[in-house]
Amino acid sequence: MSFYTSLSGLKGAQTDLATTSNNVANVNSYGFKKSLTLFGDIASASRTTPGNGTRLKAIEQQFMQGGFEATARELDIAITGNGFLVTRNSLTGGPTLFTRNGHLSLDKNNYLMDAAGGYVQVMPVDPEGNVTSTGLEAITALQIPAQSGVPQATSNIDLTINLPSSADLPSDRPVYNAANPYAFDRLDPNSYNHTVQTTVFDSAGRSIPATIYFVRTASIDGGDPTNGWEARMFVGSEPVTADAAAASQPAPLVMTFDAAGVMTAPAGAFTFADVIPAGSAEPLSLTLDFGSTAQGAGAFRLANIDQDGAAAGKLDDISIGADGLVTASYSNGDTRALGKLAIANFANPVGLKQRGDAHWSVTGDSGDAQIGEAGTEGFGGVQSGGLERANVDITDELVALISAQRNFQANAKAIETSNNMTQAIVNMRT
Repeated sequence: MSFYTSLSGLKGAQTDLATTSNNVANVNSYGFKKSLTLFGDIASASRTTPGNGTRLKAIEQQFMQGGFEATARELDIAITGNGFLVTRNSLTGGPTLFTRNGHLSLDKNNYLMDAAGGYVQVMPVDPEGNVTSTGLEAITALQIPAQSGVPQATSNIDLTINLPSSADLPSDRPVYNAANPYAFDRLDPNSYNHTVQTTVFDSAGRSIPATIYFVRTASIDGGDPTNGWEARMFVGSEPVTADAAAASQPAPLVMTFDAAGVMTAPAGAFTFADVIPAGSAEPLSLTLDFGSTAQGAGAFRLANIDQDGAAAGKLDDISIGADGLVTASYSNGDTRALGKLAIANFANPVGLKQRGDAHWSVTGDSGDAQIGEAGTEGFGGVQSGGLERANVDITDELVALISAQRNFQANAKAIETSNNMTQAIVNMRT
């Protein structure tokens, strides 16, 4: 009988050794929880005989907090305290799993995924980030929008400048074209006095450089009735005409100033003829408002330039707050609250079933998952920029390995002793 008693101890020591070895093997697995082997004695039916050995009662997981490892990656998170992230392996449902491995990333469709390829589940929120619905039925996979806002084509340009009264006339500049010595050529800086550049947007939100060239054409001091300038606009390489009826060459916008430098024409905002920049599907209709533009002493000065077009914002950054709120920031300045990470808690987490890759599923022993917000009562907070390491203390595990090895050797020795005793009895009979 002692043979079988020692054999049960031998098997128990072997199981203990395997469990401890598994703990050691996963010391670098993020979110891993070590296991503890629990044994019970096999009682004898009689009070006058010893027990019948040992039996394995359970291999119980230990859900103590693991240490944190800083990664400085915003999509790496660790749960501080109780709780699990909720994941599903399909957009249409599939098994619901729970994990503490917070190494998150985006897939090719901008869905938030966990390290095992599951869709991270979030609770819906309003624009202020307040949760609007809770429970397993309300949570959903989170897809990060790649853009924010609607593109708006530029229609108005506001411009305020000071044009210098000392600027030279075309006749004062070097002759560069014998056939037409005062012709405008945007590629020759001798043919204009000053330029202003801004960026405009077409209907698709594509940015296009817009340049306005200023040429002085008349001077009261030189005997002309007014101070005159011409403004020529180009969107990309396409000229914008001030007169749609101009036949051979785009007409410039004529600007006039009185002796005090006050603008007399155009009297208000001026709308150019439509232009279709290269690569744009629809024409731009641009209105130029000179505001308080004047001609005066001093150098050319740009006081203000602004336009009302906009491109759709592109995704710049994703952040996850201590309350689990996922926020996306865009290049146009938009910031959007997208959802709060669903945190699950259990009455008996030890009863969860291991699914591998630091994932667990619900069982009858664990109880149903309770879904809540990070940082609220009973639910742990979220720490961004770090990961939870395995809660394995390598020193403790090495001591446990030695203990399991000694137990194995002792039970093996007991079997050997029992065998020797049996052999001695057999030899006595012979």
